[in-house]
Order: sequence, then C-alpha cells, then structure tokens
Amino acid sequence: MPHPPSPDTVVVSGIQPSGVLHIGNYFGAIRQHIDLHARHRSYYFIVNYHAMTTVHDATALRQYSLDVALDYLALGFDPSASSLFVQSDVPEVTELAWIFETLTPVSQLEKAVAYKDKVAKGLSANAGLFNYPLLQAADILIYGASLVPVGADQKQHIEITRDVAARFNQTFCPDDPVFPIPEPMILDEVAIVPGLDGRKMSKSYNNTIGIFDEGKALKKKVMSIVTDSAPLEAPKDPDADNVFSLIKLFATDEERAEIASAYRAGGYGYGHAKKELLRMISNTFAEHREKRRELERRPDYVMDVLRDGASRAREAADTYMRRVREVTGLIRTH
Repeated sequence: MPHPPSPDTVVVSGIQPSGVLHIGNYFGAIRQHIDLHARHRSYYFIVNYHAMTTVHDATALRQYSLDVALDYLALGFDPSASSLFVQSDVPEVTELAWIFETLTPVSQLEKAVAYKDKVAKGLSANAGLFNYPLLQAADILIYGASLVPVGADQKQHIEITRDVAARFNQTFCPDDPVFPIPEPMILDEVAIVPGLDGRKMSKSYNNTIGIFDEGKALKKKVMSIVTDSAPLEAPKDPDADNVFSLIKLFATDEERAEIASAYRAGGYGYGHAKKELLRMISNTFAEHREKRRELERRPDYVMDVLRDGASRAREAADTYMRRVREVTGLIRTH
C-alpha cells in the first residue's frame, strides 16, 4: 500500500459560507490566505458542511458558497497555484470525521471554548456544532497539512486536531504514522477589526462592512460608525476611536501619522475621518470589485475552478483514506 507523500509545507484552511464576507474577514484571514497560497502547496475550501450548523436555507447556503468563491478569486486567489474547492465535493472528510469520533473522549469536546461561546450567544446546541472540531480535524489531516492558518479563537481546535492525529497514530500505526502533526499559524491580531458599533466586526452582530460594498450602501455604513460626542474643534485621541482603528488598516504609515496628528490638534471632526475612511475602502477594493463583476459574468469558469480544485483535493484525500482504511481494518469491496 503506497504511503501518503510526506509534506514539505502543506497549508490547509477553510472559509465558512455563512454570510457576506466583510473587511474583518479580509484583514483577519483572507489577505494572509492569498499570500500563503502563492508560496506553498495549499488547500482552501468553502466549508459548507460546517455552515450547516447554523444555515438551514438551501438557497442561501448555495449562494453564500458561490459568493465565497467569487470573493477569493476576485481578491487574487490563483487556482493554478493552489486548490480552491467546496468541502462537500470531498465526502471522504465526513468518513474520516466519523473515525475520529470513535476515538475522541466526549469530555474533550465539552471543554471546547468555541462551542460554549456559540451556545452562550444563542446558537442551537446541535450535535454538529458539538462535533465541529472533529470535522475540522478531518478537513486538516486528510490533506496531510503541516501548517494551518487560524485566528486566535481557533487555536484550541488546532490543539484538538493535533491530539486527534497523535491518538490515531498511536492507536493504529505507532511504528508508521499516517498523519503528520500540524502546526498552527496564528494570524495577525488585526483580526480584531471593530464593527460599526465598536464591537468586533461580525455577521452575528450585524455590524459589518462588506469587502465589496460600494456607493450609497458603503457610504451609509461608514457614516453610521459609532463615535463619541466630542465637538469638531476639540482635540481627540485617535487610539480611542473606532473610525481611526479602521483607517489604520488601510492607511500607509505616512497617512496614519498625518491623520493621528490631525485628531490630536483639534479642528478635525469624525466626519472628516469617515470621509477619509470611505475613500480608502473604495480605492483599496476598486480593482477587485471590477474583477468580481467580470467573474459574475463567467459562472462556468468559477464552477470549473471549484471542480478542478476538488479533483486535486480528492486525489490527496484518497491517498490518506486508503491508508486509514488499511490500518483500521475497514473493508471496501470496490
């Protein structure tokens, strides 16, 4: 039985299609994904199985999934460099997740902070949400990942993945391990991007600015960002202001210093800052918006990208699953 190829650096990450991607997603993960995919063998997938823990509308799930693909391609993902695909096109991940469930203590999943946080926010405590880390582990390990870019809030899930890989190897193949133990790559803490109301930008808070928002819709959102009531002439602390926190993400060092100085000098109002932020957002994503409109007119191309990515992903997944079935004793007659 051939062994899976030993990875040099294999990068794996999933993107959840649970709504419109926003600038918090961009600065927190997407731009790092775009950078990494060009430098390493990578598998990026739209995690529609995961999204089903909260999205139960078929039309919405289908559209959100296609929108994520459009967004990534418009933002510079090169499908000839790495694989972009839909999770459900690799059904082997659910087979592997079941195998991991038979090895994982319930007590370990009960300690998952992300699960407890989501339930505390009112999400249904369904079994899919509870077992989420094991499907995530399957997503990662089935491609032989060595590096997993995640936000700090997902670090515990990667620790679970590492435990799962080690437990599987020790149980079934201690002398010839199937799975490498992946390392987390914790993405920049700029991931804490403030939303319109000052809380972390999140679809669940309905306080987001979409990456591809434009025109009146974008202006309305930017102008609604919560600020304090300091008058125009008063000096202001830029580090205490939500608008400046967003400006810092887009501005050059020179622009950042100049605007911060204007805040502190007085005579510079939040309206001025919001107009500057509006300009920066519009300019930063202008070319990407045009690219996205072009891609929307080429749905067959987008589907071909996803099919090709899934084909490459299934090839890698099949290599690992043949070895998994061998060491676990699972029989397949075809």
